[in-house]
Amino acid sequence: MKLAEALSLRSDAQKRLAQLQARAVASARYQEGEASPEDPNALLAEAREVVAEIESLVRRINRTNAAVELEPGLTITDAIARRDALANERSIVAALADAASGGSAGGGFGRQLRSELRFLTDVPIPQLRAEADALARRYRELDTRLQEANWTTELLD
Repeated sequence: MKLAEALSLRSDAQKRLAQLQARAVASARYQEGEASPEDPNALLAEAREVVAEIESLVRRINRTNAAVELEPGLTITDAIARRDALANERSIVAALADAASGGSAGGGFGRQLRSELRFLTDVPIPQLRAEADALARRYRELDTRLQEANWTTELLD
């Protein structure tokens, strides 16, 4: 099985688990004289099986991610951490540029009257926007490499 297939199975199992939980909770109590819509004990047993399935998949995915290198010295786990760091860095750089330019994050620079105070900034907005674009590009490139690895890497036992 390819790593990407395991990731997809994990996602499906997590959704199935959430549905089983909702159904079990909805069936846990019912009115006197009525029948429970479903057997909550059976749903709980099925949910436990799905939890075990998820655990098995996560263990295998984590082992694979830690063992497979995208390039020398860079495992899939390292690349995922780097991709997440790039996303966080891009987010803060873009938010700062937006705030400095009076964008949605900063509340705007509009003035009503001449007597109102003006807003100023010492933030280099064009440089921050260029940096955010570069970070987004690096994120996309790394994400593409990760997706490729997901579809070419065999899942470890």
